[in-house]
Amino acid sequence: MSALAATHGAVNLGQGFPDFDGPAEVLAAAKDAIDGGHNQYAPGRGVPVLREAVATHQQRFWDLTYDPETEIVATAGATEAVFASLQALLDTGDEVVLFEPYYDSYLASISMAGAVARPVTLRPPDYRFDHDELRAAITPRTRVLLLNSPQNPTGAVFPRADLELLAELASEHDLLVVADEVYEHLVFDDEHVPFATLSGMRERTVVISSAAKTFSVTGWKIGWLCAPPDLATAVLTAKQFVTFVNGTPFQHAVATGLGLPDDYFTGFVETYRGKRDRLCAGLTDLGLEVFVPAGTYFVTADIRPFGYEDGLEFCRMLPKEAGVAAVPTQVFYVDPRRGRHLVRFAFCKTDEALDEAIERLRRFRP
Repeated sequence: MSALAATHGAVNLGQGFPDFDGPAEVLAAAKDAIDGGHNQYAPGRGVPVLREAVATHQQRFWDLTYDPETEIVATAGATEAVFASLQALLDTGDEVVLFEPYYDSYLASISMAGAVARPVTLRPPDYRFDHDELRAAITPRTRVLLLNSPQNPTGAVFPRADLELLAELASEHDLLVVADEVYEHLVFDDEHVPFATLSGMRERTVVISSAAKTFSVTGWKIGWLCAPPDLATAVLTAKQFVTFVNGTPFQHAVATGLGLPDDYFTGFVETYRGKRDRLCAGLTDLGLEVFVPAGTYFVTADIRPFGYEDGLEFCRMLPKEAGVAAVPTQVFYVDPRRGRHLVRFAFCKTDEALDEAIERLRRFRP
């Protein structure tokens, strides 16, 4: 979709990257780190200043305590953290319960571990899961529960009651949990509940986050995971044969970002709340059925009011005919028919870009 956007000069509301830079302090810290000679291999677990900053962040925001020496590992973004976690924790034939639609790397990571995906479908308008379907998805072969909340692509934020059910089932079936929480600071209408804060979950959970979303530096690919020493070491063992290490100066810069004052994080949420409301109102005015997200910087919409049934067909046509790019949500389902009529738009763009996209869609509207 990004390639089509570039070819046709479309406003790219498809791929989830901001079209603006992150905080000046973080960008300056990267330059200072380069000038300061932090340009060689980082330690395998990540530079100490980043691991210490992650530990402080977890305590500051979520009242979670992690040892930066043994329980925190820096990764090449959250995507590598998920991949390495699944390679480390799964054996051939193990099963992974996850929620669909899902972030696109999940299924590939499960497959490359020789494991089997057992999806549980989230359904609009609120993208909650059916508790009985969840219980039915767990079998004696289930090894890992893969959780993403706030959730890409739906923007759902799992309520505490649903997370507590997941925690109960994880304990009952002795499951390990991989919790992708990269949108932890982008929650608008509810609260983010870190999975590791639930009863009994810290010792069986790998918590994953990254700088990409919170500091608008997707190209830096700096992520991290927090886990008990045995799980953290297992994931590190897999990770060292993927990237080994990465982004030394950027790790230093992200440590600066994690230490920014509270008003940065509150302002960050309010800025994105405004962008969410701007895009959702525009899409609604065009006649689309819009499922307003509780978190992330994505919104999904039903395109059938535009006269289209197939999101893939719609999104392939849209950059050329309307000058706007989006992503067909059906590609994030094991069975694409479940999301065939849904499309994801990203609102991590300037207000001018969002307004231009809505205007182009208005001119295109059948």
